[in-house]
Amino acid sequence: MAQTTARIKKGGKHFEILVDLDEAMKVRKEESGNNLGAAVLTDAIFHNLKAGEHAGDNDLDIAFGTSDVMKISEKIIKEGEVVRTTESMKIVHDAKYKQIVEFLVKNAVSPEGRPYTSDRIMKALGEAHVNVKNKPIESQIEEISDQLAKILPVKIEKKKARLLIPAIHTGKAYGIVKEFMKTEDWKNNGDLEVIVEMPAGLIFDFYDKINGATHGSVLSEELK
Repeated sequence: MAQTTARIKKGGKHFEILVDLDEAMKVRKEESGNNLGAAVLTDAIFHNLKAGEHAGDNDLDIAFGTSDVMKISEKIIKEGEVVRTTESMKIVHDAKYKQIVEFLVKNAVSPEGRPYTSDRIMKALGEAHVNVKNKPIESQIEEISDQLAKILPVKIEKKKARLLIPAIHTGKAYGIVKEFMKTEDWKNNGDLEVIVEMPAGLIFDFYDKINGATHGSVLSEELK
C-alpha cells in the first residue's frame, strides 16, 4: 500500500489529505468497484499535511461549500492532484517499456527480415537512450523506431488504408485517426475521408476502435 498526498488549491489556500495511491487513482478514474473510504487515510483536511496544520470548518465551507471530510476528499482526489511517488512512476514506466518491447518483438525485423529477441531489443533501447513516454504505443512507436535505428536497424511492416467517416461520427472518430493520418479531405456534406498508415500490428485494434466509434458505419479500403 503506497501512501501519498492528494492536494488542491482553492481561494489562494492549499488543502491536502493522505491517500492510498492505488485506491485514490481508482476513485479519480471512476473505475468500477472504487472505494472512497479505502482511498482516504485521514479523518481531517489539512492546509499542510506534513506540519499537521488542519483546515478549519470556515475555510472548508468557503472553499468547498461543505465541511464534510469525505465529500471534500472526493473533490480533492477528482479535481486536484494525486501526487505520484517515485516508486509508482517507475512501475508505470516499466510496464510501458515492457509493452514497447513486446510490440517490437512481434512487429520489428532486421532489414534482412530476421526477427529480434526481446533481450536484443531491450539492450538496444537502453543503448539508444530511448525515452518511453506514458502514452499509447501507437502515438510514439515511430519516434521510438527512429531512435532505436541508431543502434539497431529495424523494419516494421506498415498498413495503409482509406477511410470514409460519416459526418455524424467525425467528432468521435477524429481523435482515433489523427495519430495515423497522412491526408484528410472534408466533404461538402461533412463526411471525412482520410488516408491512414500504421504498423501492421496495430491495424486490428485500430479497426475495433474506429468501428466502435462509428457503430460500424465507416467505409474502409486497404491501399498498397
